[in-house]
Amino acid sequence: MTTDWDPWSYREQSGMTAQGSANLVGYSVEATDGGIGKVDEATNEVGSSYIVVDTGPWIFGKKVLLPAGTIDRVDVDGGNVYVDLTKDQIKDSPEFDQSSYNEPAYRNRVGDYYGRYYTR
Repeated sequence: MTTDWDPWSYREQSGMTAQGSANLVGYSVEATDGGIGKVDEATNEVGSSYIVVDTGPWIFGKKVLLPAGTIDRVDVDGGNVYVDLTKDQIKDSPEFDQSSYNEPAYRNRVGDYYGRYYTR
């Protein structure tokens, strides 16, 4: 683990960049212990990239916000996004708020929550 993890930027190993990357909407999302849903929304903005995952029946149709820094790799040919978190880690994240998910306070909470799994 590293201390310079940036929640809102893609890691090099993901194969993604903020500009010029594939549109991830519709891709399946896989946690380390199984599928969690499909990408409902994605952005590739420099320093502000994320995906919103529609979890379907897994957690009763809720959505979760995953910062780009949680993405381990993307299989463009297979249409899959792999995150290096467990289902429980994702399920326990701050509740997705459609009205404020782009606001700094909410994004800070989400970044801080996931940061504990990537920084020491």
